[in-house]
Amino acid sequence: MRRHLLTVSVHLVSVALGVSILSFVFMHLSGDPVMLMLPPDASRQQVEDLRERMGFNDPIPLQYLRFLSGAVRGDFGISLRHQQPAMGIILERLPATLELAFAGMGIALAVAVPFGILSALRRGSTLDYCVMGGALLGLSMPNFWVGIVGILVFSVKLRLLPTAGRGSWAQLILPGLALGSYLMALIARLTRSGMLEVISQDYVRTARAKGLSEAVIVVRHALRNALIPLVTVVGLQMGELLGGAVVIETVFAWPGVGRLILQAVFQRDYPLVQAAVFILAMIFVGANLCVDLMYRYLDPRIRHA
Repeated sequence: MRRHLLTVSVHLVSVALGVSILSFVFMHLSGDPVMLMLPPDASRQQVEDLRERMGFNDPIPLQYLRFLSGAVRGDFGISLRHQQPAMGIILERLPATLELAFAGMGIALAVAVPFGILSALRRGSTLDYCVMGGALLGLSMPNFWVGIVGILVFSVKLRLLPTAGRGSWAQLILPGLALGSYLMALIARLTRSGMLEVISQDYVRTARAKGLSEAVIVVRHALRNALIPLVTVVGLQMGELLGGAVVIETVFAWPGVGRLILQAVFQRDYPLVQAAVFILAMIFVGANLCVDLMYRYLDPRIRHA
């Protein structure tokens, strides 16, 4: 176990270093933020003075080392646009993004897993065809389009849910549903295929021969083994949810990190983008670590190995 944790820690440090390098390099290739911070009629001397004061005249490796030394201490510098510590701004917006991501994940799991199980148990039925047809439709629709249609139907036409903002559970339903629509369809298909593979195994037939109820067989014996590939996808899709939040937060005016990143990219706010990308990458790595630990709980063979 100690060796496994050491290996995971090395991977974590490697990913953090790689993310920091990529975010730093790509942001510096996007252009000069000094030209956005000064008025159009600024003189050349004013531009050079500001660039020198902010350290942009230093060699790129030196700028990266200065950035990395601060990032190790949790200091990503001062936001060029907000004139506040970048980390503080990210931590202020992060709860909203996590709330939206977990809402999308929760809605997807609550809907997709039961329907996937029922579709597998009633293979070839009308329910099975409807569930798989709905899953195919969900995989085909972009989440921002789902969000716009949801606003038009449930907010504009039916006036049941608010169009934007954050603060109440009603304001979370539409963006959570839009963000989790693709994941919902994917989980439904995976749950169905996993259950179809498991319910044909010998131990499931043995459980039926013993006279166990169908609910006990499905929940206690079949579902646990069918969840292993599902856990993998859910862990990997956490990064997809965090990335998709950029678009969904813009559509629903959700005050999260995704919308903040989009604004910071257009404004070439280097410290803010680098801090946001680094924090979201670490959340993604942490989610994959949880998936790895969940494997050991679901499958004792992995734990013993």
